[in-house]
Amino acid sequence: MVENPVIVASFTAGIVALVSGFAESLHLKRVARVEKLIEGSDLGPTVFARISPALRVISLALSSWGLVILLLVPAAVVDVEPDPEASKHLLICLDASPSMFLEDAGPRLSSTSEPLQRMVRAGDVMKGLMDRIDGEKTRVTVFGVYTRAVPILEETFDKSVVNNLFDGLPIFAAFEQGETQLASSVSDAIEYSRKWPENSTLLLIVSDGDSKDGTPIRAVPNSIAETLVIGVGKTNAATTIAGHASRQDAASLRRLAKELRGTYFDANQQQLPSDLLDRLAVVQPKLGESVRIRDAALMAFCVGSAVLAGLLPMLCLVGLPRRSKFTSQAAQPSRLGGAS
Repeated sequence: MVENPVIVASFTAGIVALVSGFAESLHLKRVARVEKLIEGSDLGPTVFARISPALRVISLALSSWGLVILLLVPAAVVDVEPDPEASKHLLICLDASPSMFLEDAGPRLSSTSEPLQRMVRAGDVMKGLMDRIDGEKTRVTVFGVYTRAVPILEETFDKSVVNNLFDGLPIFAAFEQGETQLASSVSDAIEYSRKWPENSTLLLIVSDGDSKDGTPIRAVPNSIAETLVIGVGKTNAATTIAGHASRQDAASLRRLAKELRGTYFDANQQQLPSDLLDRLAVVQPKLGESVRIRDAALMAFCVGSAVLAGLLPMLCLVGLPRRSKFTSQAAQPSRLGGAS
């Protein structure tokens, strides 16, 4: 895909407009020589006939702009056939501790609704990322991290299954209860990616950071190209669970991101920014932008083609001036004069 198809299409449309405008000017000079013979000496061309050259130039430019956009911008494909040999991977380390199910996260849905669960808020933020994943080339692996690392999904293409994990499913029930070992669990989970190609993986950690585990991260596999740590839960107020106050530990998550050579983002109130999403290795161009520009291109091509096709019939109908009754009678020789 061309980096900026709009500029290419606009340049092409400009060239078409210049060439067709020059051709119309030559045509007008030739028509001017026989204009009196066609329309008579007393009447000039109609308004529609006067503007028809400009309409031809504009319609040709619109049609060419639309065609170039349609050629350069691929159509948005909803159902993508995955490539069996995936070249990209998304490794998600999802905090499955009970504190992730506390309801102190995210903006309120309305003035009377309750705050969201931390896990559900994480799902809202993740949806924006999952919608941008290159579904043809990217496989998703999800590890639950709590007292240890447990694989939940391995190398799947199904985004809906991944999104379902964030619907409040109590996945902590699959773990032995205890203190959250976030750092050591993440360190174990990323070992799974060591078998993947170099710089092919986005590591995504979703957590509230409520952990006292200070275990240093082991050597990061070469397969991991980027790391994004997403924090959920309030940072300025705590909620009691199992006898201790729980809140998003931003300092702990920042330290984890630094060890993994990644980026920390507090997603408790904000969605992931577009500039951050755009630079991630596993995302594809926004479908919304390509859909809108293709819609505009289709409209431009249809309007331009319709005007261009309708000009000739319209010129036949209203292109020549209509002579009035008195003008027509005056132009005819009288019977009396003819008899004499």
